[in-house]
Amino acid sequence: MSQHANTVSGDDAVTGGITKKGLSAGTVGLIGAVVIGISCIAPAYTLTAALGPTVSEVGFQVPAIILVGFIPMLLVAFGYRELNKAMPDSGTSFTWAARAFGPWVGWMAGWGLIAATILVLSNLAGIAVDFLFLLIDQIAGSPGTIAALAAEPAINVTVCLLFMLGATFVSYRDMQTTQKLQYVLVTFQVLVLLVFSIAAFVHVAGGTAFDASPIELSWFNPFAVGSVAAVVAGLSLSIFIFWGWDVTLTMNEETKDPERTPGRAATLTVVTIVVLYLLIALALLSFAGTGDGDLGLGNPDIQDNVFFFLSGPILGPLAFLVSLAVLTSSASSLQSTFVGPARTLLAMGHYGALPRRFATVSPRFFTPGFATVVAAVVASGFYAVMRFVSENVLWDTITALGMMICFYYGITAFACVWYFRRQWFDSVRSFLFTMLFPLVGGLILAVLFVITLRDSMAPDYGSGSNIAGVGLVFILGVTVILLGVAIMIWQAIKRPAFFRGETLSIDAPASLRRGGPRATTGRRR
Repeated sequence: MSQHANTVSGDDAVTGGITKKGLSAGTVGLIGAVVIGISCIAPAYTLTAALGPTVSEVGFQVPAIILVGFIPMLLVAFGYRELNKAMPDSGTSFTWAARAFGPWVGWMAGWGLIAATILVLSNLAGIAVDFLFLLIDQIAGSPGTIAALAAEPAINVTVCLLFMLGATFVSYRDMQTTQKLQYVLVTFQVLVLLVFSIAAFVHVAGGTAFDASPIELSWFNPFAVGSVAAVVAGLSLSIFIFWGWDVTLTMNEETKDPERTPGRAATLTVVTIVVLYLLIALALLSFAGTGDGDLGLGNPDIQDNVFFFLSGPILGPLAFLVSLAVLTSSASSLQSTFVGPARTLLAMGHYGALPRRFATVSPRFFTPGFATVVAAVVASGFYAVMRFVSENVLWDTITALGMMICFYYGITAFACVWYFRRQWFDSVRSFLFTMLFPLVGGLILAVLFVITLRDSMAPDYGSGSNIAGVGLVFILGVTVILLGVAIMIWQAIKRPAFFRGETLSIDAPASLRRGGPRATTGRRR
């Protein structure tokens, strides 16, 4: 296969319909998609980064915040599922928003996904570096000595780039390689988290917990949180810990039964994660409480890395397994997260929204090789720069990441509502899944986006880093969005065909006429 054989040309460009891109079809099954979805969310990594800050905001109501954060994710996932049934395309948010609202909105939705994943790729690599040195420190028995090396910018960035290189190598190869690696890494981290949680409950039952706190129903009540601001702050963090399930949709051109498998995988992934999160949160709250004592979850000295500080008291000599699980989690997520931006960039190149070279597929591995390398280079450069700009770069990128998640998830949810607008009242199912659920999910995310954008202007927001009195989180978020707008305008000048709707047009399928036949997407087989 020629590397350029998959670009839009000829009558494909004239129809403006969805077309294939040369990826290896039928290589990912339901279980494989769920495993990659869990890997991308990275439960061990996300919880160790987010649990402490969430406790600082809402105390014992962490389970309530997890459930509240789960709601918009599930509602939006239903919208993604409906869009995927009608238009299975690796461009997901980019393609669907373009088909619903036109090329300009579609381009920005694609940019939001790419920007979010670039931010998290750098974050994941940084976390992997920290836990690599923590693990070596624990095994060597030299408390703090080796772990302190991760704080040296030159060492940190160098090792980070090595992690990124390894992840890029695996991602460049075929999806079978990715699946095999993720089966091992995801199974290991989930098993360690289960053992960690069970051991914590055993300590509570045996009276050896640090601050044993019996589980109460009030922990699941979001109205028991002290203020609306605390709920919003906790909810923003909760959105972050669920993000990543949509990777199952970006693989839709490579899955078996692409109309149904990706949507099912997304739903299963989100449900599996919420159960796992609730178990871990309950276990650690019961074991350590929310006080500010040595091991209390309210202690600011341990909140950046609660798993590390609690692993010894809970698992004893097996404490190193927790550090290994978080290292495994961040490293595996670093690799699987490449799937999303690479395939979105591939679709944008394929439909002429970006330079043609982004549409190239490796003739040997049938993966978006060029797009994968570009994503790696940009993420590596971003981390290297930000690591020197802000000592608390991980905190600020996580918070800015939450804004970008709300941005492109919200656009995609609204795209579902608008695309199926003439089918809302065809049936109860259609009303729920194509209108009500995605609309409510999109509105929640839109409100969170606006609130976070406003609040992040404060100089003490996030890590407290600021430039000229303006919070670094706000600067990061706005700069990323404006950069997207600038690149979009540049591409509109260079590649007007896409922006005129010639290569990917607004869709008006037959199913939009009530009572008409099933939608057609213009997809070529």
